[in-house]
Amino acid sequence: MTSRSPDVLFLNRSYWPDMEATGQLLTTLCEGLTGDFRVRVVAGKPNSVDPRGDGQNWSSLSGRNGVGIQRLEHLQFPKSRLWMKALNYVSFARSVRRALKTVAAPDVVVFETDPFLLAFEAQRLQRRTGCRMIGYLQDIHPDVGIALGKISDNFWVRRLRRSLFETYRRCDRMIVLSRDMQRLLERGGIPKERIDIIPNWADTKSVQPIPDPNPFREQHGLQGRFLVMYSGNLGLTQRLEEFVSAAELLSAHPEILFVFIGKGALEQQLKASVQAKGLQNIRFFDYQPKDTLAASLSAADLHLIPLTASLAQCLMPSKLYGILAAGRPCLTNAPEGSELHHIVSQQRVGLTVPPGNVAAIAEQILQAARRPEELVAMGQRARQYAEAQCTQENSIEMFRQTLHRVLGR
Repeated sequence: MTSRSPDVLFLNRSYWPDMEATGQLLTTLCEGLTGDFRVRVVAGKPNSVDPRGDGQNWSSLSGRNGVGIQRLEHLQFPKSRLWMKALNYVSFARSVRRALKTVAAPDVVVFETDPFLLAFEAQRLQRRTGCRMIGYLQDIHPDVGIALGKISDNFWVRRLRRSLFETYRRCDRMIVLSRDMQRLLERGGIPKERIDIIPNWADTKSVQPIPDPNPFREQHGLQGRFLVMYSGNLGLTQRLEEFVSAAELLSAHPEILFVFIGKGALEQQLKASVQAKGLQNIRFFDYQPKDTLAASLSAADLHLIPLTASLAQCLMPSKLYGILAAGRPCLTNAPEGSELHHIVSQQRVGLTVPPGNVAAIAEQILQAARRPEELVAMGQRARQYAEAQCTQENSIEMFRQTLHRVLGR
């Protein structure tokens, strides 16, 4: 008689066909685990769907590529206002609570952070069923909100944080993306031996360097320009205002063009700022379809990866891995000592500038535009590093081993 595969239940709002990075990463992870486990996902409605993809009938599907999907109804207010975002969080968490009251007991429940309130719903399921519990943190709350200055470090926020960390301490395992995040959890009382670091990744097979003539450049008439690109969520955590200011300093250099690709809570504010400043050297584009991602990423001469000192301990930008896979160099203002700064400087795959120094950003970009051969060498090293360290196969295998350890297999 063959024993059944262990049942693993993931909780996260974003999942296929959502074009947001966390949803795409979770989809790849869940589908990659189906060989060893019965995988189910409790998910919400996507914020952005590729009109050319296979996700047009997502609401009618209860499964995809071996993964069971339970879709929940919830509010979807625009994320531009904090109170609207909070209502979305609470709405989805309450839907999850109702759904988990009747869900078949899993062997392991894995909660992510979209929204972070899912930690409490997973704990309720653990208490009801006795299942194992894993926290998989793409970012750490409420520390992110405090670092952004969007919420104050008051009595109620500290109480929320204590409650979250009490839940984390009850987990069989905590998974984070970087050593910076690991150290933050350790300071919160989680033993180091119960924290695994599993970095995000890139699909190095589908995202590869695209040689010239580049389709994205040709489609949008960008040939002959030095493209400085930000590709990803235009959200609060990215702190993109510094790069708009850097573009203003470089407005006398028409050969340099800043390209922002994506959507998010900061999108309208950024566009309004660009319009108010009368800048002609910044263009905005929507999220690019997954099958053209390699072309859009490869179109850049230099990618931007923002990360402030206060945010470095709370998250690790997943966009790094797609940039590396596309064989392109990056520029980051991550603080010295952070994992992002360490990778960029030690692997020599990009440039670094001191945090908060807009003039330094502009100067580095100007100098980079004058040294194309150095950028090519950085890009080649980036691709080599991606193939060696940043593949989805590596990260999925690490996650698989964590699940087996939690299950005692």
